[in-house]
Amino acid sequence: MDAHEVNRARVQLALFVADVFASVPRKDQRAKGDCYLRGLMLDGRRKSIQPMAARLPDGNEQNLQQFVNQSTWDPVPVRRRIARRMVPQVGPAAWAVDDVSFPKDGRMSVAVAHQYCGALGKQANCQVAVSVHAVSDTASCPLQWRLFVPQEWADDPVRRRKTGIPDEIGHREKWRLALDTIDELARWGLVPPAVVADAGYGQNADFRDGLEHRSIDYVVAIRSDVTVHPHHLQPTAPAWSGNGRKPQPRYRDKPFSVAALAAGHGRQAFTDVAWREGSHGVMRSYFLALRVRPAGVKARRLAQAAATAQEGGWDGVLPEVTLLAEWPAGAEAPTDYWLSNLPADTPVAELVRLAKIRWRIEHDYRELKHGLGLDHFEGRSWTGWHHHVTLVTAAHAFLTEQRLAPKADTADSPSTRSSTPSKTC
Repeated sequence: MDAHEVNRARVQLALFVADVFASVPRKDQRAKGDCYLRGLMLDGRRKSIQPMAARLPDGNEQNLQQFVNQSTWDPVPVRRRIARRMVPQVGPAAWAVDDVSFPKDGRMSVAVAHQYCGALGKQANCQVAVSVHAVSDTASCPLQWRLFVPQEWADDPVRRRKTGIPDEIGHREKWRLALDTIDELARWGLVPPAVVADAGYGQNADFRDGLEHRSIDYVVAIRSDVTVHPHHLQPTAPAWSGNGRKPQPRYRDKPFSVAALAAGHGRQAFTDVAWREGSHGVMRSYFLALRVRPAGVKARRLAQAAATAQEGGWDGVLPEVTLLAEWPAGAEAPTDYWLSNLPADTPVAELVRLAKIRWRIEHDYRELKHGLGLDHFEGRSWTGWHHHVTLVTAAHAFLTEQRLAPKADTADSPSTRSSTPSKTC
């Protein structure tokens, strides 16, 4: 937004801040929140505190530094209010689980480590956060964030103390952080219509099982080497002599990789499906839905544990889900795969819509990162990082509201343009 757009939105922004930051106890802190949000939305290449303060007529670098890095206001009630306010407006078809990385120099920024950095596409020094977003075909909004704490930080009391990581926060796998976040949102009274995720989460049988145990529908991406049994195959029990432990039923046939199973049906089995209007016309491809039973040691152990918990003997039958495969025109073989626990009679078009809906958060991440400075924070502390991420979420929520408002003119709706030169109010 340029200076004129920011000033034109001041009344709406003041009302938004009064509602979303109502839990922040002091009036001066709420005023700084309003100022910080304007700094995030105002055009400029960098959205760290010093250049933002320089662009704002009421910008005070020292005050904003204190508000973000040292002030004790709790970001969780603010995020809760944003989530409760935005979910009805977004009208999500699903919640998307994702993670985002922040490249960093040095080793003293909170939770930084040499790990896979999606922003760079390689192992690098970075922070990683797990996020859950409400997403529809037209909008998305981050609902909650969890900063991933690598094991090296869990065992480093010096860096933990310097960056202010709470004592109760330790290392926890990303898929567990995602489930923890979904549980926290449930305590806020928010329940997902379905969950979508990329293969980093969908590949994990524990994550899928966690969603299943929470009675949450999902459509999650997987890699081509995941193995499954066709749904019609049944396990059989080996002959038992009566001596020793009775053998458990097992599938006699080796499982297929999803790539081999899908390709084995031939291109003629795939259906032409369109899922949305893209910038170059209708987006469409060819898809096949098959009922399968995920195989592997982990899947077997989880199924057996579920049967034991229900105090029933396990018959060896693995749970049944839907495999969705995509074979684009011109490709020599299927290219993408998803698993879903939606009912067996769910139309293929609906499975495809949910499988592809993550495009929306990728679109909005560009605004969060490049337009609103999600990854421009230069502080090092746990408190500062969570304050900054909460404020960026609030700025994104405000802009999303403005775009979704019936009176909004698409061409002139408030937006951010990270490539626009800095302007002075």
